[in-house]
Amino acid sequence: MNRAVAPPPAIIAVGRNYADHAREMGGSIEAHPTVFMKNPAATIGDGEAIVIPTICREHGPQVDFEGELAVVVGEGCVDVPESRALDFVAGYAVANDVSARWWQKQGSGGQFCRGKSFDTFCPIGAMRSAAEVGDPSGRLLTTRLNGELMQSSSTSLMLFSVPRIVAELSRGTTLLPGTIVLTGTPAGVGAGRTPPRFLRDGDVVEIEIEGIGSLRNPVREAD
Repeated sequence: MNRAVAPPPAIIAVGRNYADHAREMGGSIEAHPTVFMKNPAATIGDGEAIVIPTICREHGPQVDFEGELAVVVGEGCVDVPESRALDFVAGYAVANDVSARWWQKQGSGGQFCRGKSFDTFCPIGAMRSAAEVGDPSGRLLTTRLNGELMQSSSTSLMLFSVPRIVAELSRGTTLLPGTIVLTGTPAGVGAGRTPPRFLRDGDVVEIEIEGIGSLRNPVREAD
């Protein structure tokens, strides 16, 4: 599959990093970040289609959107103190942690990875350099589905800040240059709504983070 975005060496994601999202999904707020991986081959760029694979039709509609701030690691690092963590960040981007909820929750023994890793399930926009962005906190994050506002929050509401996340993930673990770190999503995802609103053929997802960029992806069903 040809993609506009080259796969990074790793995609490490943090779940339940906004209290309102943890609550809407029926999860608890933990003392340490909830960490999982996404397949690097899941990356696509701005304008490319999120493709709902046939495997996700087996248990009804389930593919969801999650607007997120992405952190791009610059220099490789390990055991980074929180006070120096931002020194190892090359930049930031807008991302969508697309999730197949049945495969995330029931289909993989309690492990998130498979439900988060199908092809095209990690749209990511252009990186803006850390020097241009400065402090990534306090940035308005919005997600729109077919023009309707679904998510609206601030990165200042993350339970674990960017420096804390980078420092924590680097404890005893080398973060390779180019690693993408997804920092969690706020409330408003499709699975948290009544009734649920999962992605379907013909939808368009648009995510924007103030001062960082935007990301727009159409949705289609696999042939």
